[in-house]
Amino acid sequence: MSWLRRNLVVIAGLITLAFLILPNLVVLVFSFNKPKGRFNYAWQEFSLDAWRDPCGVADLCGSLALSLQIAAWATLGATVLGVMVAFALVRYRFRARSTVSALIFLPMAMPEVVMAASLLTLFLNMGVQLGFCTILIAHIMFCLSFVVTAVKARVMSMDPRLEQAAQDLYAGPVQTFLRVTLPIAAPGIAAGALLAFALSFDDFIITNFNAGSTVTFPMYVWGSAQRGTPVQINVIGTAMFAVAILLVLAGMLIGNRRKKQAR
Repeated sequence: MSWLRRNLVVIAGLITLAFLILPNLVVLVFSFNKPKGRFNYAWQEFSLDAWRDPCGVADLCGSLALSLQIAAWATLGATVLGVMVAFALVRYRFRARSTVSALIFLPMAMPEVVMAASLLTLFLNMGVQLGFCTILIAHIMFCLSFVVTAVKARVMSMDPRLEQAAQDLYAGPVQTFLRVTLPIAAPGIAAGALLAFALSFDDFIITNFNAGSTVTFPMYVWGSAQRGTPVQINVIGTAMFAVAILLVLAGMLIGNRRKKQAR
């Protein structure tokens, strides 16, 4: 009992981690399945056919490419706007500062279906044709809050004396920002950008309301689940999970190497 009490937190953490990873392992296992029917829900036999031809299902890779493109542009737009908003909220004092902060965090607290319906109403009243552009605008809008939150937390923890020291050494505003401010804020910016990319790529509710005839990868998965789930969907999901793991490991290795160099 004493050993259990000492390691209770570690055991609970491992159980929670296993619970989170278990669905991804199921997706991995069934990516090697060869179902006899339309649905890939019961194990039949081992096969590499889906891995040899991940684009063997019509429109699958097209929807995937579209989702990646939207996520990339949404990440770029949300990151650029989010960095500027975060610096403005932390470094400057103006009358509507508290109101702007509340409005920035509003999309994070608002249910997605409410935001999706309101955006759809706005686009229809303005006569905007639903499609790629409306999806991109919607994704930038809800990703912006998460980028601002990540960057703002990083900027608030920055030591202003470092920038003052750079100015004392005759560094101009641009040099100070590029060589001092930006490298320090880079981890927060990177975290916000990665979070924005994941949220944009994974979004279904807001996209479904404002997509029109455009089909992204989450919409394709939802639609295929109604008539039969191809194994290639599990292949794409496994590949995306593997890429995410590699990015996290690479970030950890780079961070540990920088810590060792700093010592």
